Amino acid sequence: MEIFQEAEFWVLVAFVIAVAGLVWKAGPQITKALDDRAAKIKSDLDEAARLKDEAQKTLAEYQRKQRDALKEAELIVQQAKGEAERVAKQAERDLAASLERRQKQAIEKIALAEAKAVAEVRNVAVDVAIAAVRRMLADDLDAPRKSALVDEAISDLSRRLN
Repeated sequence: MEIFQEAEFWVLVAFVIAVAGLVWKAGPQITKALDDRAAKIKSDLDEAARLKDEAQKTLAEYQRKQRDALKEAELIVQQAKGEAERVAKQAERDLAASLERRQKQAIEKIALAEAKAVAEVRNVAVDVAIAAVRRMLADDLDAPRKSALVDEAISDLSRRLN
């Protein structure tokens, strides 16, 4: 057979024998390495799945906490609005009471000033009238008539004061 005489054939046979020997000797080590790598990949996938589940649980917990915080924030805002309305109403009542008090004080001051002004006008009028009467009496009346008028004014004074 002519094929056995060609060098390429024998190179092929040698190559096949070398590969077969290599596979026979290194096969278990390669298989072990591949099995170890497959086990590591499976372990990594299991760890990744566990971490994913843990992350989903943590995410769900934080979402629940966020919802609770939002509800609490809404409650705080509602309470703050209620408190603000209450404070505003109280301030309005206080302002109205203060304005009413000041108005009463102003009315009282005006009445007091009016009474004082009336009393001053009355006093001035009395002083003017007394001065006018003195001048008239001094000019027109003689001494006995003056005494009679003074006595009559003194006796009439107690009746006018009551």
